[in-house]
Amino acid sequence: MTNRMMITLVGGFAVSLWSMAAQAGPIDTSRHTHPENVQLVHEAEHSVDHAWEVYHRAALGGTVASPDLQAQIEQHLHEARTLVTQAQEAADRGDAGAVKRLVGQISLHTEQAIAGSKEQKR
Repeated sequence: MTNRMMITLVGGFAVSLWSMAAQAGPIDTSRHTHPENVQLVHEAEHSVDHAWEVYHRAALGGTVASPDLQAQIEQHLHEARTLVTQAQEAADRGDAGAVKRLVGQISLHTEQAIAGSKEQKR
């Protein structure tokens, strides 16, 4: 087993464990003053979880097209997680415009991460 393969396996396993702990669970919007905003953010959080799962399957299966693409995918996923936090804060403030804008950005990052994860090696 080469060093690169070992790093990929160990890194993929570590990211997999981290993502299991970070996955979005059910939400009770009745306790929030702006339940519609909270629900939008929650759905975006689930889309980020799904994108991580797609990426993990590709990374662990060794099918990510290149190390550069892998780095780009990870950047999109980390950016999406950061935007989820910002969207949660906006939802708590009741800023519907910011929530919609941030959820749109989250969607772009998750779509790019999923598309990159599905790109096959040549």
